Amino acid sequence: MTDTAVRENIHPKKPATSKRTPAGGAPTAAHTADEAHEPRIDVDAVTDLLLGTWGETRREAREMIKDPAFWRIDGQSVPEHRERVLGQLRLLVENNGSRRAFPKEYGGLENNGANLAGFMELVLADPSLQIKSGVQWGLFGSAIYQLGTKKHWDAWLSDVIELELPGAFAMTEIGHGSDVASIGTTATYDPETGEFVINTPFRGAWKDYLGNAALHGRAATVFAQLITGGVNYGVHCFFVPIRDAEGGMLPGIQSEDDGVKGGLNGIDNGRLAFDHVRVPRFNLLNRYGDVASDGTYSSEIPSPGRRFFTMLGALVQGRVSLDGAATTGTALALYIALTYANQRRQFDSGSGSDEVVLLDYGKHQRRLLPLLAQNYAQFFSNDELLRKFDGVFSGRTDTPQEREDLETLAAALKPLSTWNALSTVQEAREACGGSGFLAENRMVGLHQDLDVYVTFEGDNNILLQLVGKRLLADYARQFKGADAAKLASFAAKQTAGKVFHGAGLRRLGQAVADFGSTARSVELGLRAEQQHELLAGRVEQMISDIAGRLRPASKASPAEAADLFNANQAELIEAARAHGELLQWEAFSDGVAKVTDAGTAQVLTWLRDLFGMYLIEKHLAWYIINGRLSTQRAASVSRYIDRLVQRLRPHAQDLVDAYGFAPEHVRAPIASGAEQARQDEARAYYAALAASGEAPTSEKSLKKK
Repeated sequence: MTDTAVRENIHPKKPATSKRTPAGGAPTAAHTADEAHEPRIDVDAVTDLLLGTWGETRREAREMIKDPAFWRIDGQSVPEHRERVLGQLRLLVENNGSRRAFPKEYGGLENNGANLAGFMELVLADPSLQIKSGVQWGLFGSAIYQLGTKKHWDAWLSDVIELELPGAFAMTEIGHGSDVASIGTTATYDPETGEFVINTPFRGAWKDYLGNAALHGRAATVFAQLITGGVNYGVHCFFVPIRDAEGGMLPGIQSEDDGVKGGLNGIDNGRLAFDHVRVPRFNLLNRYGDVASDGTYSSEIPSPGRRFFTMLGALVQGRVSLDGAATTGTALALYIALTYANQRRQFDSGSGSDEVVLLDYGKHQRRLLPLLAQNYAQFFSNDELLRKFDGVFSGRTDTPQEREDLETLAAALKPLSTWNALSTVQEAREACGGSGFLAENRMVGLHQDLDVYVTFEGDNNILLQLVGKRLLADYARQFKGADAAKLASFAAKQTAGKVFHGAGLRRLGQAVADFGSTARSVELGLRAEQQHELLAGRVEQMISDIAGRLRPASKASPAEAADLFNANQAELIEAARAHGELLQWEAFSDGVAKVTDAGTAQVLTWLRDLFGMYLIEKHLAWYIINGRLSTQRAASVSRYIDRLVQRLRPHAQDLVDAYGFAPEHVRAPIASGAEQARQDEARAYYAALAASGEAPTSEKSLKKK
C-alpha cells in the first residue's frame, strides 16, 4: 500500500496524547495503543517485516542461542572468555551454524543470505562469539572460498567448516590500516624451488588486530605484495600455516598477543610477522591472479586497480554483516531502555498524584523514539543490502555493475549503523540512569563490544569517501557526450555555483502556506513526497557543488589536484553520509508500502515520518542556508517531531516487542518485569499505609495550616 493510499484509507482519531492531563504540569499518557483507542500494529506481522527475507534463519539462530552455553558471562578473565568462545564455536558447528555459505560438496548449504542473517543474530548472545565466528568462516574461510579455486577448497574447506582448521585473516597491518593497497608484507616467487617467500620487511608491516592470531589459529590467509620476475603485481592472498597441531609456532612465524581490549575480549586478537617463510606455489589463492612454475604472472583482469578491488570486493560480506549486527545490537539496547521507561516511575506531578512513568515525560520520548525510528529504518535497509549481497554471491546477479552497487551500498550503510549503535546505546544507557551502568543490564557491555565495529572492515570515514567518489562519478556520467542544449539547460539552473531550486519562490510559497496554522501546514507539507524531495535534494546539491569546485582539478598538476580534493574531502564524506540516510529512508518507505493491515500501516507511517523529520531537523541549518525551507517552516519542524513522538508514545512497547526478542535474548533484569513488580509493591505499600490511617503527616501540610 502506498503512502497516499494509507492516507486515503485511514482516518486516524485524535492522537492518544490528547488524553494527557496537565496536573502539576506532569503528563499522564496511555501506555498502550489499546488504552488510547488508537490503531494498533500487528506485532507478529511487524516482527516478520523486521526479520526480513531470511526470517526463518534468524529465528533458528535465536532459538539456538537461548541455550545459556552461548551467553557472555560478565566478569570472566580474558583467558576464560577466550576459551568459552572457542567452545561456543564448536557448538555452532554442531548446530550447522558454520555451513550455510559453503558448497554442498564440502558439507555446506549454499545459502549466502541465510548465512549472514543467522550470523547477525549472534550479537544477542555474545558479540565476541559473533566476531570470532566471522573471523573463522566469514573471513578466513571466505578468503579460501572466494579467492581460491577448487584445489584449495579440496585441501582445506571441509576442515575450516568443521573447525578442525582454525585460522586468522591477515590483511591489516600496523602501518597501513585501511590502505590495503600499500601494505608492506611481500610474497616473492622463487622459480628454482617453486615457492613463495613471505616476508615482513619492517615493524610497520606486522599484521595486527587479527582474531585467532594470538592463540587458536593454525593457519592464516595472508595478504601480501606478489613479486615475481622483479615485478610487483600488487596485493594477493596466500594460505600460510602458522602453528603446528600442538599449538607451537612454526619456523619463521612471530606472534604477539594484543592483550586486553576495550571490548570483545573473548577473541584472541594478535599480531603476526613472517621471516622469509616459504610456502608452495599451490598456496597462492589464484582465482584472480596466478603464477606459473617459471614465474610468469597471468590474470583475466588486466587492470591492476580493477583486479585489486575485485579481490577486496569478494570479501564485502564483512561490511554487510556488521551493518546487520550493529542494527540488532542497537535494537536490544532500545528494547531494554523503552521497556524500562514504560515501567520505571520517577517524581510525582506535584499535586499528590502517582509518580510518573519515565516514558510519559516529553524529553524521554524525544530522546528515545527518534532513535527507535532510525533503528527500524536500518532493519529495512539492511534487508535490501542482504538481498543484493545474496544475488551477487549466489551468481544470480553477479555482474560488475551489481558488484559495484553492492560495494557502494555496503560502504554507505555500515558507517551509519555502527555509528548509530554507539550513540544509541549510550543514550539508552543514560536513559536508564544508574541501572544502565550495571553490567547485568547489558548496556555497558554492548557499548564496549560494538565500539570497534566503527573501524572493523574499514574506517567509516574512508568507506564514506568511497561512496562519495562513486556519487561524483555517477554525477559526471550524465554529462559525457552531452549536447550543447543539455549543458545549457544545466547551466541555466546554476546560480552562483548552487543548484537553483526555486529558492525564492519556495520560501514565499511556504510563508503563505504557513500563515495560518503552522503546525498543521507543516504536517501537510512535510509528508512522504516532501521528505523525499528534501533528503534527495540535499544529496544532489552537495554533490553538484563539490563537482563544481573540483572541476579545475582536471587541468591542474597532480599535487594541486590532490590539494583541491583534500579541501573538499570533509564535505564529500558528509554528502555520502546524506546519501546513506536517504537510502535508509527509502528502504523504510518501501517496507511501509508492503503493509496491508491499516493500523500497522498508519503507525509505521508515523514512525517513518519521525525518521524523516529527525534527519531534516539534524541538518536544518543546511536547509535554511540553501533555501530549501522557509525559516517559519524550519522553526516548526521540531514542533512537528514533538507531535509525532506524542502520537507514537502509546505504541512504543508494541514497537519494541515487535523485535521478537525472548527473555533469553534480553537478559537484562530492568527489562524483565522486575521493575514493574517493584513499582507495584511500592504503590501497594503506600496505598495500604494511607488506608491504615497510620501514615505520618507531611511537614508541608502542617505549614499550609
